[in-house]
Amino acid sequence: MAAPHDGPWLDDAAGRLVRPYTVSDGRTRPTSQLDLLSQVMTTGATPLGYLGPEHSAALGLCGAPTSVAEIAAQLKLPAVVTKVILCDLLDSGALTMKAPDFYHNPTDRSLLEAVLDGLRRQL
Repeated sequence: MAAPHDGPWLDDAAGRLVRPYTVSDGRTRPTSQLDLLSQVMTTGATPLGYLGPEHSAALGLCGAPTSVAEIAAQLKLPAVVTKVILCDLLDSGALTMKAPDFYHNPTDRSLLEAVLDGLRRQL
């Protein structure tokens, strides 16, 4: 029996009914260089061609700048499959992408403390 919020793509007993790589037509290489921290956002342009349910769901998540990692988590798909889907949308002009800013040291103590404080506020 499928969970009501997951639609027909997930089944409580069997798991995902459609294999992740079926979603990307078996493609495993994105057409653009996307990092997990890359931010994507809708452009307002209508994508050309067929959109699968995952493409539509990804577009729905990109109203504000959203990281590739967050979209993969929300879609419950592997990161590489999510990158292929997002590249389809980038190539069609429906999304725009901003590369991550690597000027900050990801192990900087003040940055890690700010993340921890933010997480504590969410709980």
